[in-house]
Amino acid sequence: MLEEKVTSHYDASDIQVLEGLEAVRKRPGMYIGTTDVKGLHHLVWEIVDNSIDEALAGYCKNIEVIINKDNSITVKDDGRGIPVDVHPKTKLSTVETVYTVLHAGGKFGGGGYKVSGGLHGVGASVVNALSKWVEVTVYKNSKIYKIRFENGGHTVEPLHVIGECAENRTGTTVSFKPDPEIFDTDIYDYNTLKIRIRELAFLNRGLKLTIRDDRDLEDTTGETFLYEGGISEYVRFINQTKTPLYDDIIHLSGEKDGVFFEVAMQYNTSDTANIYSFVNNINTHDGGTHEDGVKRALTRIMNKYARSKNLLKEKDENLRDDDVKEGLTMIISCKHPNPQFEGQTKGRLGNSEVKDLADSVFSEGFERFLLENPEEAKVIVSKSILARNARMAAKKAREAVRKSEMATTNFFGKLSDCKSKDPTISEIFIVEGDSAGGSAKLGRDSMTQAILPLRGKILNVEKARVDRALGNEEIRSIITAFGTGIGEYFDLSKLRYDKIIIMTDADVDGSHIRVLLLTLFYRFFKPIVEAGHVYAAQPPLYRITHNKTRKYVLNDEELDEYLRKLSDTTRSKVEIARMKGLGEMDAPELYETTMDINTRVLRKITVEDCVEADAIFEKLMGDEVDPRRKFIEENAWNVQNLDI
Repeated sequence: MLEEKVTSHYDASDIQVLEGLEAVRKRPGMYIGTTDVKGLHHLVWEIVDNSIDEALAGYCKNIEVIINKDNSITVKDDGRGIPVDVHPKTKLSTVETVYTVLHAGGKFGGGGYKVSGGLHGVGASVVNALSKWVEVTVYKNSKIYKIRFENGGHTVEPLHVIGECAENRTGTTVSFKPDPEIFDTDIYDYNTLKIRIRELAFLNRGLKLTIRDDRDLEDTTGETFLYEGGISEYVRFINQTKTPLYDDIIHLSGEKDGVFFEVAMQYNTSDTANIYSFVNNINTHDGGTHEDGVKRALTRIMNKYARSKNLLKEKDENLRDDDVKEGLTMIISCKHPNPQFEGQTKGRLGNSEVKDLADSVFSEGFERFLLENPEEAKVIVSKSILARNARMAAKKAREAVRKSEMATTNFFGKLSDCKSKDPTISEIFIVEGDSAGGSAKLGRDSMTQAILPLRGKILNVEKARVDRALGNEEIRSIITAFGTGIGEYFDLSKLRYDKIIIMTDADVDGSHIRVLLLTLFYRFFKPIVEAGHVYAAQPPLYRITHNKTRKYVLNDEELDEYLRKLSDTTRSKVEIARMKGLGEMDAPELYETTMDINTRVLRKITVEDCVEADAIFEKLMGDEVDPRRKFIEENAWNVQNLDI
């Protein structure tokens, strides 16, 4: 049977044509990806990228980003300034054209820019479309020009001269206020902006970038980033909490057919790789031909050198990509006049010619380094051989684990699985201790909620190789329960639960277990974290009772806020109990406070910046004692509510 027709009327009048910036406001996700906090910050990068392009063209030395008191943003640069003359096609000033016409910019081959990150020409106009107001001030021709837009890009003050400036002063200042009707939040996070500003300073040698938060009345100076060493300093920054295998940063660079390519790298004693690639300052988080070329060359040159020096015997298996990447921190930067990205998000470079260029530049430089530095070369290759040996041992351990699992009737160990086999509605609680696990099992929704109790603190995988980690019963239980596998066998599509919820006590031990689990997830299951599947349950810290009324609050601030709303008479009669832990709750109370989807509070665990996250994990959980001691000394005075 055919579905009932919705309407009998369908002609030209039913076709909606979105003109100007209306299309952006109608479908903002098509242009900035999302309207959550990530999309909010994306607006800043669209404007900053325009200033960076001026720097890449050789005309800008200083960029300043300011978070204003009202959460609007100001971006200043000392570039050439946006052209102010009338555009021949639009008959509007060029400034107004750039900010009101999609796909209008100087990066389409008109000679304004040799290299640029913003090739789609939608950045400025999209910011305008999604803002409550935008003001652009241009310093050019000894004059100061200003234009203002409101309510999604409508021009309310056409470009006009508001004053004079020094003849040598040029640049553009853009201020904008995101439209609260578009975005889920309009509150900017200083640290998120700072991390990217610092990254841009690393990627652009000699460019000074400053960020200031005028909402912070105590600090109005801001922070300035200027790195004359460029990406070599970036590598050193990432490795600051690690132990390098050698002192120098290997820096390789070359140029061919207008494409500039450079790599900075250094090996350290850790078991993890940190490889970040960029094209025209854009983080190509999905890699691309520039990254493929380097990885191909790295593996080939390492095997060639190992064979030539008899470090690998004739019958020995070749080193693989993962072997030669172990302990490697590498930054790959490509400046291309015509990059072809896959998608608007520009996550992957597609230019086929870049692969051979990257391979050629890297091969020549890295092979020369190994030949000229035999001691460092031996240390690097030996580490890769150890990684190969560990990989082979881990493979044997995985096979043994798989056989033991298949041989036992209790396939999932202590896991109390949910009845549903639909991953989209299923969730697993990783619970601290058998006591809390018992209450969770009794109180859960058995249809959709699985429970996996842990006995004590799991192995610190920051200091353990894969083969040793797989020998830990608790870790094997987690791997088996998730269903994704690990390492080369990892498959995100096989994840058995939509939500992985860490449920530990709100005390020091609970926090320690949570950090150990996050370390495990970061090392073995990073795609799960990145996909937004990992959460931390927020159990209440206090129970407030008055007559038959019972209220739970998460922290001291919520407690004070609740008590403040009560009358003096009522406040004197309430009973306040500090929750002792998950194991002290009975099943109904645990479900009500921490597991019920209607009342619980979950905090999503994210890895917004891998560099920052890895630095934190390494500092707190790594082999180096000094960074950890320094952290403790600096933060000891802030510790409260110790269970001693």
